[in-house]
Amino acid sequence: MQVELRLPAEAAPGEPARPVVVDTNVALDLLIFSDPRTAPLRALLAQGRLAWIATQVMRDELERVLAYPHIVGRMDYYRVDAAQVLAAFDAQARLVEIAPKVPYVCKDADDQKFIDLAAAHRAILLSKDKAVICMRKRLMNFGADVATALVLEAGVAELAV
Repeated sequence: MQVELRLPAEAAPGEPARPVVVDTNVALDLLIFSDPRTAPLRALLAQGRLAWIATQVMRDELERVLAYPHIVGRMDYYRVDAAQVLAAFDAQARLVEIAPKVPYVCKDADDQKFIDLAAAHRAILLSKDKAVICMRKRLMNFGADVATALVLEAGVAELAV
């Protein structure tokens, strides 16, 4: 299921950086595979319009996933190693405290940490996980937006919610 969050191509004057929570698969797409669907995320992070937030537990999960044999093979193909990926994560993501649990429980317990953090910070949550995407409407009650990808649009006056 594809859910795009449309954002203005240009920042509004004085617009603060919005927090974004990036799940592990999207982080791999961003940090290793340079998936074209992550180009808007990369641009918004570089411009300071989005602020990637994560917890130590999320970083630990990324580090663990980077050791999976099929991921090691992909990193070899892209000529990158785990240390480089983790350094890129550390340079772009700001570690924050673990968020309190929200009353909505994800079917995939491994994804709950992303949901809780996005809700606590009224953040954008980027995930390709169907169990997370299915919680999209419930998380709007907390001011969080869930999407599989960001799309930059010219002429959009404010953040699409």
